Amino acid sequence: MGIPDLATSAFAMKYAILVDVGYLYAAAGEVLFGARERREYRVAADELIQVLQKHGAEGLPGELLRVYWYDAAHDRVPTVDQRVIAALPMVKVRLGNLNKQGQQKGVDAQIRSDLDALARHGAVTDAVLLAGDEDLVSAVEAAQAYGVRIHLWGVEPSYGSNQAERLVWESDTVQVLSADLLRPYFRQAHPLPHHATQPSAAPTPAEVFAARAPAAKSVRPHSLGATLSKLGPNPNTVEEVGEHVAQKWILTRGRDNIRDLLPGPILPTVIDTELLIEAEKELGHSLRPYPEARVWLRDGFWARVYREFDITVGKATK
Repeated sequence: MGIPDLATSAFAMKYAILVDVGYLYAAAGEVLFGARERREYRVAADELIQVLQKHGAEGLPGELLRVYWYDAAHDRVPTVDQRVIAALPMVKVRLGNLNKQGQQKGVDAQIRSDLDALARHGAVTDAVLLAGDEDLVSAVEAAQAYGVRIHLWGVEPSYGSNQAERLVWESDTVQVLSADLLRPYFRQAHPLPHHATQPSAAPTPAEVFAARAPAAKSVRPHSLGATLSKLGPNPNTVEEVGEHVAQKWILTRGRDNIRDLLPGPILPTVIDTELLIEAEKELGHSLRPYPEARVWLRDGFWARVYREFDITVGKATK
């Protein structure tokens, strides 16, 4: 009876934080260390979760329902670290399967299911989604149809973007977690022995994308346009842009989708066009008057993909 006061209304507001751990760790490992695999760094996950909870409390209305922590394990058997996380208050661990190739299976489906259930039953008024995969767009739209506001959090990228463009478009608010915020909770593991039979002359992801090594040529978005002159685009720059697009797609579209393009080096027409468009956005210039630039772009793209899947080949066939 009567109109509830503002304090009561605010208390009724709740939010959940849904974290795609695969995205969070991969993106943070890339920007902090130029790392490609989780074994290259260690994470103080319990402290990291507390920071995410604090960050949410400072910027969102109402109270936290819980944190959903989506990770993967072989045969869905939790690791010691995952058992520790599962025991934390206000945290729900959801495990997908980790196959023999180290690929996560079923994580996106769990995120979609939980987000739908929370929205449909009115359990939350707001949801934080810390993820980057375009497969989550439909779940975002469905939750919004039930009146839930979606706050997309992302990790500061080492270059360009590490979240799907459509996911960014559909979210109600978008926020980037800085590398400085995450750095205290990640530490680099001791160097692992090289498994390759011979050293590779190709630059590492850290050299190409994070500019951590002095030997690497650092190409920043604002300076790329300067590489185009009357003589045409610079081959090295175009190849680096191709590598960057491949890196972004691995993070945002998932390794499984990129694996479907193998063995290469021919790209489906639609994908080849998307690659060209992405590269032109980075360069700020059209590559269409330069047929040879398309070849360099594909070379860079496949160089990054082949490194991702430990395939030893030469450059893409021209």
